[in-house]
Amino acid sequence: MIGRLQGILLARDEAVILVDVGGIAYEVEVSAATLYQLPATGKEIVVHTHFIVREDAQLLFGFLELAERNLFRLLIKANGVGPKLALGILSGMESMRFVAAVIGGDVNALVKLPGVGRKTAERLVVELRDKLQEWQLQYGKGTVLAAPVPVATAPNSWQEAESALISLGYKPQEAARSVSLAAATLETAGTNADTSALIRLSLKNLGRSA
Repeated sequence: MIGRLQGILLARDEAVILVDVGGIAYEVEVSAATLYQLPATGKEIVVHTHFIVREDAQLLFGFLELAERNLFRLLIKANGVGPKLALGILSGMESMRFVAAVIGGDVNALVKLPGVGRKTAERLVVELRDKLQEWQLQYGKGTVLAAPVPVATAPNSWQEAESALISLGYKPQEAARSVSLAAATLETAGTNADTSALIRLSLKNLGRSA
């Protein structure tokens, strides 16, 4: 089992990074949250990993945050959730927001995630709610997260920011993912997440991942 890599970031693209560890380069599939936080190529990084061996492939998934890696491991234990879908879920919504949605039973928020239909969303709530409460206690410093805003009453600023990014040529999924991460960052900092602030931070994150 490969559980951790420490080496030099050689290259990166939309979903895969290349890490040089003692002359051996590892291809690692990463989430959007990890991608946006990566340093420039040529810098040293530490990546928490999950290694999957199949008959036709060997897959290595990486995360800068241990909490996200462990959330990924919980996700792939749910029925019908493979590693690709789990990575897509973590790329489509900030970890704390996803945990809050599952614990709060917010199926409407979950179905907005790529590859997640209503049945899958309902299954995630049923199978993971208790486990994610334990995860929240460990990585959320024991605080109770407020349930996310239902889709029907989601702030217009989110939708406006996503539309602006799409008009600039970004894919809808990419725009939604970036705005979600930007909103979480602004909320954590106690900053007003209006449309202009969301667009500025989203573009900054997207530029960093380019």
